[in-house]
Amino acid sequence: GKEEIECKAIADDAEAELNVALPALQKAMAEVEKLDKSAISEIKAYKSPPKQVETVLAAVMILFGNKTDWTTAKKVLGEANFLQSIKGYDKDNVSATIMKKIKGYVSHADFKPEAVGAVSKAAGALCTWVHAIYIYASVAKEVAPKRARLKGAQESLAVKQASLQKAQEELAEVTAKVNRLKQKYDDSVGEKNRLRAEADQMELLLDRADKLVKGLAGENERWRASIGQLQNEIGRSLGDALVAAAFLSYAGPFDTQYRSNLVGGWLSAVREQQLPSTENFTFASFCALPTDVRQWNIQGLPADNFSTENGAISVRCSRWPLMIDPQNQANKWVRKMEESQLHIVDLKSKDMLRKIENGIVYGLPVLLQDVLEELDPALEPVLAKALIKVGNREVLRLGDKELDYNKDFKLYITTKLANPHYTPEVSTKTTIINFAVKQQGLEAQLLGIVVQKEQPTLERQKADLTLRVAAGKQKLVDLEDEILRLLSEAEGSLLENETLVDTLQQSKLTSDEVTRQLNEAEETEIKIDAKREEFRPAAIRSSIAYFVLDDMGRVDPMYQFSLDAYVDLFNQSMDKSRTSPKNITGTERCRQINVAHTLSVYQYTCRGLFERDKLLFALQLCLRIMTSENKVPKQEFDFLCYGGAGIERADQRPNPCPEWIDAGAWDNITALDSIPACMGIASAFEQGQRDWRAWFTSSEPEETPLPGDWENKVTEMQRICIIRALRLDRVLFCASRFVRLNLGPQFADPPPFDLRAIFQSSNHRTPLIFVLSPGVDPTAQVKSLANDLSTNVDICALGQGQAPVAMSLMNLGLRSGSWVFLANCHLMLSWMPELEKRIAEYCAMTEDMPHAPHCDFRLWLSASPSPKFPIAILQRGIKMTTEPPRGLRANMLKLYNLVGEEQFGRCQQRLKYQRLLFSLCWFHALLLERRKFKSLGFNVPYEFNESDYSICHDLVIVFLDEYPDETPFDAMRYLIAEANYGGRVTDAMDRRLVNVYITQLFCEQAISPQTEFNLAPQLSDSPYIIPNDADLASAKLAIKTFPQLDNALAFGQHANADIASQIEDSSTLLDTIVSLQPKVIDAGGESKEQKILRICHLMQEEVPPSFDAAAVRRGMGPRADPEPMKTVLYQEVDRYNILLLTLHQTLKASELGVQGLVIVTPELEEIIEAVLEFKVPRAWSTCYPSLKPLTPWMRDLVCRISALQKWINEALPRCFWLPGFTYPTGFLTAVLQTSARKNGIAIDSLSWEFPIINTPATSIAQYAKDGSYCHGLFLEGARWDLDNSCLTEPIPMELCCSMPVIHFKPVDNKKKSIKGIYSCPLYLYPLRTGSRERPSFVISCEVRCGAQGSEYWTCRGTAMLLSTMH
Repeated sequence: GKEEIECKAIADDAEAELNVALPALQKAMAEVEKLDKSAISEIKAYKSPPKQVETVLAAVMILFGNKTDWTTAKKVLGEANFLQSIKGYDKDNVSATIMKKIKGYVSHADFKPEAVGAVSKAAGALCTWVHAIYIYASVAKEVAPKRARLKGAQESLAVKQASLQKAQEELAEVTAKVNRLKQKYDDSVGEKNRLRAEADQMELLLDRADKLVKGLAGENERWRASIGQLQNEIGRSLGDALVAAAFLSYAGPFDTQYRSNLVGGWLSAVREQQLPSTENFTFASFCALPTDVRQWNIQGLPADNFSTENGAISVRCSRWPLMIDPQNQANKWVRKMEESQLHIVDLKSKDMLRKIENGIVYGLPVLLQDVLEELDPALEPVLAKALIKVGNREVLRLGDKELDYNKDFKLYITTKLANPHYTPEVSTKTTIINFAVKQQGLEAQLLGIVVQKEQPTLERQKADLTLRVAAGKQKLVDLEDEILRLLSEAEGSLLENETLVDTLQQSKLTSDEVTRQLNEAEETEIKIDAKREEFRPAAIRSSIAYFVLDDMGRVDPMYQFSLDAYVDLFNQSMDKSRTSPKNITGTERCRQINVAHTLSVYQYTCRGLFERDKLLFALQLCLRIMTSENKVPKQEFDFLCYGGAGIERADQRPNPCPEWIDAGAWDNITALDSIPACMGIASAFEQGQRDWRAWFTSSEPEETPLPGDWENKVTEMQRICIIRALRLDRVLFCASRFVRLNLGPQFADPPPFDLRAIFQSSNHRTPLIFVLSPGVDPTAQVKSLANDLSTNVDICALGQGQAPVAMSLMNLGLRSGSWVFLANCHLMLSWMPELEKRIAEYCAMTEDMPHAPHCDFRLWLSASPSPKFPIAILQRGIKMTTEPPRGLRANMLKLYNLVGEEQFGRCQQRLKYQRLLFSLCWFHALLLERRKFKSLGFNVPYEFNESDYSICHDLVIVFLDEYPDETPFDAMRYLIAEANYGGRVTDAMDRRLVNVYITQLFCEQAISPQTEFNLAPQLSDSPYIIPNDADLASAKLAIKTFPQLDNALAFGQHANADIASQIEDSSTLLDTIVSLQPKVIDAGGESKEQKILRICHLMQEEVPPSFDAAAVRRGMGPRADPEPMKTVLYQEVDRYNILLLTLHQTLKASELGVQGLVIVTPELEEIIEAVLEFKVPRAWSTCYPSLKPLTPWMRDLVCRISALQKWINEALPRCFWLPGFTYPTGFLTAVLQTSARKNGIAIDSLSWEFPIINTPATSIAQYAKDGSYCHGLFLEGARWDLDNSCLTEPIPMELCCSMPVIHFKPVDNKKKSIKGIYSCPLYLYPLRTGSRERPSFVISCEVRCGAQGSEYWTCRGTAMLLSTMH
């Protein structure tokens, strides 16, 4: 209380005053502590101490109550406990006497520790101690009364505290008694509460137990079913896992059918080993959870089984997925699946490696898009997963960096290439997955789009239902997982786990709700699907059209179309087709959509196709649509593609009309006769030869009724098969008719080119791409359109160093809205990836972003076809083909339009100039249009262009002005035909033709105003006349009177030349259709493997055995045959042996390859594919060139070997079959050598004569006296008149005729050829140019011209061939 506070105040006051003295005392004691015996001995050592030392010791002695003399001091110092006495001095009880004496010392000026310490440190320390004792004692004296008062107060306090203690103890006793009573009460209340709580808990637990039992009962049913299913699956897991692992490793690149075949084969092998496996195993159900699959579908993966398999491979594969993704579907799915965390890069990105590094370190997904066939070598460690273990870390070394590898890192790789060929190095480090869209998947997508458009509520219901059911099923799975987790982690009683019971209750409610929803959903889905199915025909048609469109990319690399653009077109078609009221039936609406969309696809595609491919596209579209409707029997379609290529002639019925049906056509007829619908057609030719011949020789057999009742019996498909069998030249016209009748007339008439309409269908994000043809420049058209629309267009002709200029123009156009035209992109293909990236950048910008492209901006591009042109630009853009005008009339008009009035008036020799200009234009048009006759036109198709014409035009003006009196035709002809146009001409026969034309057109008659000069002298009543008053306007009017369709005689050709070129065009069309067919055989037909085994087996039986070269040499050695001829024979035997050995080996390897017994190399694969298409593989064409299909080629080979064998076995042939030699030039050289040796003449002085022998080859009984008789040659572009022994006009539709025996006769010092002789070139086969390694030209044979001059046959392209197509 109060006394205690007062005691504390007195004590604190005394303590405060003592605290003043204590620091000095403590300091002094610290100094004393430093003293030791040596320090004391130092003082003792003084005999007569210094004054200061003596004074200090005197003060010390006073404090100890001793005498102050030095002797006493030394004695005291000498005591052992002196230092201890100093330290333990009783400072609290210093007497007043001593204090008085000490005061005299401490107040002295010299009695300072510093001064004394300077003399002796020990004495200085003692001095400090004396001062401290004095100060402390002085303070203690003052504090003493306070201490006494404190002591009194404390004693009084102690008494009172003792009384308090006693009272407190009594109180505590009473309190304890009260607490014991309270505790007893609390215990009673607690017991009561505990019993009540226990009762409540038991009630709760009973409730939980009830819920638990009921909840687990529901789960029990599901779990029992699941356990049963899982046990069955575990039992079958060994075989299933083996097949799934094989599927995961190998099946990725293949299509649905091939995957099914693989799985079937693997399952058979598994069962043979008696391993358990699932009966109807599917990879998708084994490797992907249904909930995952639904989630993938929501994220954009198509719902078909093929796509689901691809999704499962993508997420399950241990190597990074490399997705073949031409339609960008996998790319979109990955973006949606990984969402915001995904890093997107391509090989052209500057920060590609940095983003991949970040992905590796932080465990982020990376999408590497738009790769080509070669990947960046820097990615090698990432692809190979070349991880290094460093302690507990996994490290990946990328470049010069070591990156900590995060196992969450994912890498997805996509390519837009539809059919890439990856090296084994890439294939082994990635999992290649074929994500190319399939018809089933696309059909489902397009059905959704149709229903969304036509019945949006229905499609929304379907989508909501799908999402709701997916969410419900996912919720069930999550709840089941949570229950199992809680059960596995539960400790103690399950009844105490409230979370578990609640989850079970929630699961039961959710399960009931989801089950109810699923039942409702199934009922609703049946109704919705039934309604949706009404629109399936539209989805089927549109998916067919897309795949026809997509196939065109295999015809030309520039024909690339994106799926996104196609879907946009489909939506537009649906909008345009809505003409009737909305309440029409689904069937009628589908018909509307199909009609409109099919036409839209045709028109949209045609503007980007070359003229030659438009009919191909229409026919493909028509055939695919009809096939889907089961209107094209497979046998008939196969006949259209292959004809009678595989027919066996051993059992063939005889040809009743050999005079007008050749062997190849009869093969076709007998093959057609084997088709059920056409059975009896072969016998119809025997019964109605005259009618069939009349039909055969008609100018338009496709429009002429078929003989007898065949007109009413056949379908249009069978009609085109009959045309294909007999009149291959009319297949194109019949195909056009077929399309017109089955799809509509508008599909046989491509829409005209309308640049303004194309521009209006574009926007600022759509590049407009001109696909160039030789000699065409679209710049003027773009400029003209820009002028009409009052728009500025900046043009940049690409070439070396133009990239910065082009990019600058693009940036300016994007800002200002002007047009940019980048011409000749094919000249800067290396820069195209940069352009592609720039286009992608501005297309990705939204309108509200800064630097967004101006809405008026347009990017125009032009490029010649190239496989290296970026696919992304082609797919994003609108493609337009530009082709030169067709026909003499159109070409001449185009040339006259290039001449302005000012240029037309430049020449002073006005009349001559006007007529020669007309001749020059005709000459240029002739050269351009003659190319349509293929090899009968030019041996080499030259790219003559307007610059050739312009130079010659200027040259004509110069010569006419320089030589006004006499026109220098020789100089003109030489400079035009030899120097200018001739500068492009590489073939001697083509140069001869050009000279013939220029000689006919640049002559005195051409400039004579008195005559009407006929530009086409072979055409009677020719409309091609130079007008007398040929000023610019009248010349154009005269040209417009020319016929639209060119007569072959206008070129100096026979009508057969048109037929020959049409046959070649038809063959090209059919070959292209064959190349576009899928490489799988329909179920139920002969499989590809069975077919190749059958063909190889038959061919191995046909292929003759190899020659025994050593035996041939031994047998020929003693014979009298001329040595050069023996050498030729030996060389031929060696060459044929190489071919025969190759045939035997590759046919055997093909058999083994399709059976999986040897590796199918790319070379072997090429052979197998060629044999399936009845073509001669390249590997078999090295011995001698040929254009024959496989079956005629094989027959020809057997004949060749037979002819050689006959020479070896019998004697030197009296008449040689010249086509049987691999190198006829070698044989002819041997003939010259034989003659030179026989007659003793230098071989260089010999030349040839070519007497024609009318005796058949089999009837020649004697050897030629000099040279050799040869047979087996064919004449093309003319016919041999046996009666007059000269060239004459061919029979209509007889494209080639056999030549009689020719005597190749060496002569010495031959005189120059007399007039009336045509130097007829002889070629190995119809491709007159041959190849760089093997030219086709053999020799020029001089033959009699007959009634016409040599120029006549030059214009006809007349030549002899050693082999034909059949």
